[in-house]
Amino acid sequence: MSFRHRVLKWGLRHPSLFPPFIGAGIRVVVADPGGGIYRVRMKLAFYNRNALGTHFGGSLYAMCDPFLALILIDQLGPEYAVWDKSSTIDFRRPGRGTVSVSFEIPPEQVAEIQAAADAGKVVEPVFEVDLTDESGAVVARVTKTIHVSHKTRRAT
Repeated sequence: MSFRHRVLKWGLRHPSLFPPFIGAGIRVVVADPGGGIYRVRMKLAFYNRNALGTHFGGSLYAMCDPFLALILIDQLGPEYAVWDKSSTIDFRRPGRGTVSVSFEIPPEQVAEIQAAADAGKVVEPVFEVDLTDESGAVVARVTKTIHVSHKTRRAT
């Protein structure tokens, strides 16, 4: 693992270094971008509650924002352009207690994305992740579209 990736991994595990996570109480409990996995959780506290006493929706989305792109950036390397293209969040039920979410991109899917980008295509895979409460009930579903292209092999 490169020095940059070790610093990123350490920084995400220490949210005081990543400002969007500070006020929300978001914790990265597993950070293995090289293995294509992140696991994130957030406990309900006085500083991340909304007016109804449940998790603030913006904090629920913040739990999901960077991780799929980070996995692809790490897996594909610097010769690929990777960025979030679009996202939606569908709130299913009030978030109470501890909410968690897992991000995994199987190596086979990364290989498919890479092959298409290597062929000069712009690839825009769509991922869905569920945020769940302690009972396993789905609190929200986030759908993200990620843009991936090879920096030098883009079709014109």
